[in-house]
Amino acid sequence: MELFIMQLAFDPLAPLSTLFGWLTRILYGFFGNYGVAIIMLTIIIRALLIPLNVKSQKSMLKMQALSGKQAELQRKYGDDKEKYQEALMEMQKENGAGGMAGCLLPFIQILFIWPIWRIVSGPLIYLSEVSADNIQSMIDLALKQELIAKTVTSTNHIGLIQVLNNNAPFMQECIDKGLIAMGQMIDLHFLGLDLTITPWNILSGNFLSPLTWLPYMILPVLVLLLNLASMQFTKMLKPGYKEEQEAKKRAKLNPARKDQTGADSTTETTMKMMNWMMPLLMVWTTFTLPSAMGLYWFVGGLMGIVSQLIVFVLFTKPYEKKKAELEAKKDAVFKKNKAALAEAGEGTADANKGKKKNKKK
Repeated sequence: MELFIMQLAFDPLAPLSTLFGWLTRILYGFFGNYGVAIIMLTIIIRALLIPLNVKSQKSMLKMQALSGKQAELQRKYGDDKEKYQEALMEMQKENGAGGMAGCLLPFIQILFIWPIWRIVSGPLIYLSEVSADNIQSMIDLALKQELIAKTVTSTNHIGLIQVLNNNAPFMQECIDKGLIAMGQMIDLHFLGLDLTITPWNILSGNFLSPLTWLPYMILPVLVLLLNLASMQFTKMLKPGYKEEQEAKKRAKLNPARKDQTGADSTTETTMKMMNWMMPLLMVWTTFTLPSAMGLYWFVGGLMGIVSQLIVFVLFTKPYEKKKAELEAKKDAVFKKNKAALAEAGEGTADANKGKKKNKKK
């Protein structure tokens, strides 16, 4: 118990790493493929985050519905942005439209990097269930024989796995000492790629041999392209996208209308930062961490687009349709009232003409 408390103090996300590791081990045992296990783990994690995505979208829809009241607050408080923000937050709270709901999803994705990293950098612990003590003993043995770098640790032992796979005498020695069993060695390849390989390391070490490193550049490039596409997708599928674009065009033509675009919103600014931070973070980790991390990000990106489509079809599209119907009804009422006023005006004008004629007579 004391050991668990010490581990928790050192690594607060240790329980999450253990949970993800257990799930990956179950998936690997079922599918018999490390890459497929990572893919299925990613799908499960992202599927569990869909309700949060739905909540975020609902909050955004409520904000759209409150846009009229928000404009009233802007007119009321003018240049006093502090009071405006206080009133805006109070209005959001009263109507259940918390502005930070949209920021929570990217934050959780960042939070999940650590446990996923622990799994892909320590598969002997999480997938093969080799004890940390045995791993450290194998590392010490490999260091004595100068087979690995000093940077290899019991939690980040990719280098040890590569030595075990490529050095039969060392592997046999570890088996003889009871440090590992042959059945605990697992295949970490997927579609011909060694998912323990770090793209940056193989690029810098084999730059003059493109056929060696080019296959490992596929995942980083796909992750970058997918995230850029996802960002554009997110913009186009969010509620009020067309109106927002039109408002921004009007703001460019008339700077006095800038505040009406919502460009000064703290929430929107935070969201923009998070939207750019995530792709940069994904590309960096995809290049500098084992390829399994790139596979995780790629599948996660696909799942993100799928969840956006689900939310759009179930919530955003019906909302936009209802909004368009209400706008059409308002326009119809406005035109009807305008026509009635015009008729009344004509009637009044005719009556006045009649009075003038009678006076002349």
